[in-house]
Amino acid sequence: MNIAIVQFPGSNCERETSLAVKRAGMQPIDFLWNEDPKQLVAMDGYIIVGGFSYEDRSRAGIIAALDPVMQIIREQSEQGKPVLGICNGAQILVETGLVPGLHNHQLGMALTDNKRIADGKILGTGFYNAWIHMRANPKANSNAFTRHLNKDTVLTVPIAHAEGRFLMPVELLAEIESHGLNLFQYCNEEGAIIDEFPINPNGSLANTAAIINKTGNVMAMMPHPERTSAGDAIFTSMREYIQEGKKTVPTQLAYQPAAPKVLPYKKESQKQELLVKLIITDNYA
Repeated sequence: MNIAIVQFPGSNCERETSLAVKRAGMQPIDFLWNEDPKQLVAMDGYIIVGGFSYEDRSRAGIIAALDPVMQIIREQSEQGKPVLGICNGAQILVETGLVPGLHNHQLGMALTDNKRIADGKILGTGFYNAWIHMRANPKANSNAFTRHLNKDTVLTVPIAHAEGRFLMPVELLAEIESHGLNLFQYCNEEGAIIDEFPINPNGSLANTAAIINKTGNVMAMMPHPERTSAGDAIFTSMREYIQEGKKTVPTQLAYQPAAPKVLPYKKESQKQELLVKLIITDNYA
């Protein structure tokens, strides 16, 4: 059972991800962004690892999301194969539209700058790393990642990110919550969901730590379950899902984002236009 460990320039979590896959009884296969994407078709599942792909230029995950590799992964996910994006991998899945899974993979949400909020005050922003508690959503339907978790199980795993705050329109959040697609939520040691720092470490809506598509085979998760054996149940669940080999039918959410309004440019007669050619001189990644 081969799992592609998908890496882009700047990825840095491939070793611990491979070890987690091995602990779950599967075989990790390193796959670099510049290899032939068609090799991915033979894989049984995919994990897009954490790190800082393309230095997080523009915004985290956007450049990797446009890579031809992701087109193949999108096609394979529609065949029912499991896809797990961890940290930067989660950001990439959100930017591809694979999560949350709207019509034609439209973008519906964002993973944006952390805000550590308590008593209505922002205590800090930016990169934050700590051990957190999270639990699976009891409303969740059958999926590829929580088969080996009890509904009251609290996992203690690390986070390490600067842009891990799930944001989305309230209408989309309501649909996601109604189906239990916010699959993991930040909680305290007893499993209580409290929307305050440090229990919610980044200000994510509804204490969301991970979101899954409605089909149940693609998950974007900001915490790092691969860095501790406490997260192994996520990977063994993935293995069992693959072993079952059930056929799935891609299911989309009903939410439709409003089309952005683009106003036509009108040059004012008393103003001059200057066209500037920009040259990128910093090509190091």
